[in-house]
Amino acid sequence: MTKFYVSALLSLLLVTIAAAQNITASEVLDSSIAFHDPQGKWAGFKGVLDITMEIPMGSPRKSKIHIDLPNEKFHLIQNRDSVTTSYTLIKEKCSTSLKDSISGKRTPCETAKLYKNYYSFLYGLPMKLKDPGATIDSKVARVDFKGKRYLKLRVDYDADVGTDIWYFYFDPTTFAMEVYQFFKSTDGTIKKDSGEYIILTGLKEINNIKFPKERAWYYNSGGEYLGTDILK
Repeated sequence: MTKFYVSALLSLLLVTIAAAQNITASEVLDSSIAFHDPQGKWAGFKGVLDITMEIPMGSPRKSKIHIDLPNEKFHLIQNRDSVTTSYTLIKEKCSTSLKDSISGKRTPCETAKLYKNYYSFLYGLPMKLKDPGATIDSKVARVDFKGKRYLKLRVDYDADVGTDIWYFYFDPTTFAMEVYQFFKSTDGTIKKDSGEYIILTGLKEINNIKFPKERAWYYNSGGEYLGTDILK
């Protein structure tokens, strides 16, 4: 290899490193969305997610989730220990396999909305970080987490959306989202012993969107393992 090519490669490397050091939060998020949803399919997503939740010392829970975002339809069928429950939301109309009155707890229709928001948020990431009510800190942190280097973004939410403070960790080369973490907060002050972190491994492509195949959940405090969601 000639000195010219060596010099050219070194120059390119230095430019790449400089660009990575100066990258903005918006550029990180846009690059991650380009990785996970390169064709912009999430807004019109219609599909089925088959998810098995495995927990320590407990039987698995199998969930089949039908999501139709354009028509505002959500249908969930859960099965654990031969007990099946279902929740359906079509816009604001709700139906479930359960009774609508549970003393001291949220109603089944409130639970249906909770599940809809839960699955739409988690499986809509990182695209959902563009939603109204999410404020992304302009600072891009470079951190080590579990032995790997990441680009880390902080996201706060409007009070009517939620009070948790979230952190998202992206591979600095591919911009794949590989970890996220949340803490409870009071008036924007983090409760350090609260919340959980979630490690994402593998990819499952559905409708041209790259979803994390496995999500392993742990407590922030002490690192206790809670369970894993597996996308089949």
